[in-house]
Amino acid sequence: MFNAFLKARPRLRAALFGLAVCSPVFVVGIGQALAQEVSAQAAFASDRLSVEVIGSGPDVVLIPGFASSREVWRAEAERLKATHRVHLVQLAGFAGEPWTHGDGPFVQPMAEELARYVREQGLVRPAVIGHSMGGMTGVLLAQQYPELLGRVMSVDSLPFFSAMFGSQVTAEAARPFADQAAAGILAADAAAFRAQQGQTAVGMARDPATRTAMVDWSMASDRRAMAAAIREVMTTDLRPGLAAMTTPVWAVYAADADGGAPAAMADALWTREYAGLPGVRMVRVDGSRHFIMADQPERLAEVVDQFLAE
Repeated sequence: MFNAFLKARPRLRAALFGLAVCSPVFVVGIGQALAQEVSAQAAFASDRLSVEVIGSGPDVVLIPGFASSREVWRAEAERLKATHRVHLVQLAGFAGEPWTHGDGPFVQPMAEELARYVREQGLVRPAVIGHSMGGMTGVLLAQQYPELLGRVMSVDSLPFFSAMFGSQVTAEAARPFADQAAAGILAADAAAFRAQQGQTAVGMARDPATRTAMVDWSMASDRRAMAAAIREVMTTDLRPGLAAMTTPVWAVYAADADGGAPAAMADALWTREYAGLPGVRMVRVDGSRHFIMADQPERLAEVVDQFLAE
């Protein structure tokens, strides 16, 4: 779970220059689309998150996970922007984003701000794709604000993360371990913390560049935000609300016979934990650890396209 802004568009401009010269309507349309992007970025202000908007078309919201940068979704966002308006979320306190809330709550206030973003920016039932803690946030949003979302994809995320420690674990039983994890994040000196993050990264991704980025993002994160988030993630159990959900959900999860979760183990865990969600679509991605978008980008892109097409 331990999880370059829109460059100038020279190729797009070159390819469409001839059309633009002879078509004022086309020019107006492009201008309106670009103005829409700029307006969305300028109008929304929050101390819980920031959003970068690229592309045009149906709305897709991409949420990163614990201690991650929005850059974890960059390649997928660049691919999708030709057909969708992509909203790249960056959570406060992570990967250099400022954090002003001390040891206060993290997940619920952040989810409320995402809901406010959807409402205020006029997004019409967007698709939400979240990785890890971001996937849990997508499910939380679907439970609390079902009228706002069109569909949710949870990428290697569980409705109760501490269920990884056993089927009988409850949120209350997980609380001492959550407090211990939070305390460990706060207490480690810089060298020890970097070493811990490096070890964690190996188990989370096969891709070497992603492992390096994970460590860098963690080192740039505010540890108070990390501690607050890990405490909440480990003690948030969304399973009781699954049965009443009406938002379509795809649960995409990883299996890796070479150092990750074996397929049978992953199947058993994800199937068990999402059993209460009517109509959930379960999709396993083999040859990947936690960061599926880095380890199996082509396969994940196929799944995303199928998800968005339904």
